[in-house]
Amino acid sequence: MTQPSFATHEVFNQSPPLEDVDLYMCDQPLLAAVAANGGAGARQELSEFGSLWGSAAMAERGRLANENTPKLRTYDAKGYRRDVVEFHPAYHDLMACSAQAGLHNSTWTKEGKPHGAPFEVVRAAKFYIATQVESGHLCPITMTRASVAALAAQPDLLAKTMPVIASRDYDPTFAPWWQKRGMTLGMGMTEKQGGTDVRANMTRAMRTSDGYRITGHKWFMSAPMCDAFLVLAQADEGLTCFFMPRFAPDGSVNAIQFQRLKDKLGNRSNASSEVEFIGAHATRVGEEGKGIRTIIQMVQLTRQDCAISSAGLMRSGLAHALHHARHRSVFQKHLADQPLMQSVLSDMALHVEVTVALVMRMCRAFDHAPVDSGEAAYVRLLTPVIKYWVCKSAPAFLYEAMECLGGNGYVEDGTLARHFRESPVNAIWEGSGNVMCLDVLRALSREPEAAMTVLTTLSGETRGLPGAAETIGVIGQAFRRPDSERVARLAVERLALLAAAAALSPVMPRHAELFAATRLALTHPGLYGAVDLDPADARALLERALP
Repeated sequence: MTQPSFATHEVFNQSPPLEDVDLYMCDQPLLAAVAANGGAGARQELSEFGSLWGSAAMAERGRLANENTPKLRTYDAKGYRRDVVEFHPAYHDLMACSAQAGLHNSTWTKEGKPHGAPFEVVRAAKFYIATQVESGHLCPITMTRASVAALAAQPDLLAKTMPVIASRDYDPTFAPWWQKRGMTLGMGMTEKQGGTDVRANMTRAMRTSDGYRITGHKWFMSAPMCDAFLVLAQADEGLTCFFMPRFAPDGSVNAIQFQRLKDKLGNRSNASSEVEFIGAHATRVGEEGKGIRTIIQMVQLTRQDCAISSAGLMRSGLAHALHHARHRSVFQKHLADQPLMQSVLSDMALHVEVTVALVMRMCRAFDHAPVDSGEAAYVRLLTPVIKYWVCKSAPAFLYEAMECLGGNGYVEDGTLARHFRESPVNAIWEGSGNVMCLDVLRALSREPEAAMTVLTTLSGETRGLPGAAETIGVIGQAFRRPDSERVARLAVERLALLAAAAALSPVMPRHAELFAATRLALTHPGLYGAVDLDPADARALLERALP
């Protein structure tokens, strides 16, 4: 018997799923920024990556990995200590795809040396795309990639581990790292009593005949199923960096005991743990007492990825909002044709366009820093600036994207609710906003000439843009004040806006001018759409955002 038809069951005036698209080729600002920063030759490679990650199958893996969160198995049925974390198969699929694309190691040669241009830019484009699908699994990916910079302080250890790190095989087997086809690395720095102030760490390292034994705890240690961790502990000469594998050299499980997994707002697919070390075996990395200097090499790279990830989240929010607006009719017109919605979406598109130009410019600096002192100075001064501004922009941006979809954006069935929950983490991890501002002040005090060179370059690159000269004056005045720390956020935000305008200027001069006019010459209200863009400019921004 035929079922009766009910009018309420007929679905219309809804947008189709935004899937089975090439997430690279449909993103004109990304295409232009990658090309402008040296990555034009990777177009085919990035298109293939964008097609894979833009597929419905990858979107489904992202959903499943977040809805089926990791589970800690502390003991087995007989009472034996296990200390393993179980993940849904979708998480492992995502890890395998990212590893196959080299997101965890393509920065480095097989010897652990930087590849140079354009590897950072090309990798960043992939990282930016993958974030739009599922960003939680990228935590161990980015830590693995960044760990090589710290391991370089211990060449013998790097030589042993690099052949396994350099593999593009993902091997989730719980086994000693030297027996595996590929490995991942994590990081443990913060403790209950200190948090960001790692000099307050109490975890102790005792020297033994075969290395060190570490006793203590970490309040946050992400990705606990990594094969090894770089951790900080107090040795005889002070705070020191150590390589702590999951298995001791004799093949036994190392004395790393997980207390619980953090119940986080977002980042649900990724496990973050509280952990105790009960005389865990570890190997020193770098000199005793130089732990911060050693691990900061890793932190600089993870900060870079935080900014890339936040840019990717905002890009996805914009794409979903614009896609919805083009299919949804309200008051006899598509939402995308309503003047007020055009103002909101085009202002959001301008923010994303300048953000992707800025993070790709940053990655170009990372590419060239080993051989170019000017680019090295850009990395040291502007990485915390960019991380501060881009990551702190994301939550408000994604809220606005959710509002563009109305109730559909707020429910967990869609992607934007997950993106919104994910968005605060990058501003918190690897140094919160105030820490970034203090790092900028330290860079200015330690290398004033190099910092001045960067500021002079930005001044030249933004010459003639509305408000640029005045912004440079505000930045200089704020940093010269005796109470510069008190106004550091003001100065760092203005510096980020200046660097963003400079990054977009060679990519899309007209849009750089619009950005400067609305952010440098005027104080942007912080609520998207509260600007007066010419309709032709608005249409151009929206067409570039999602053709």
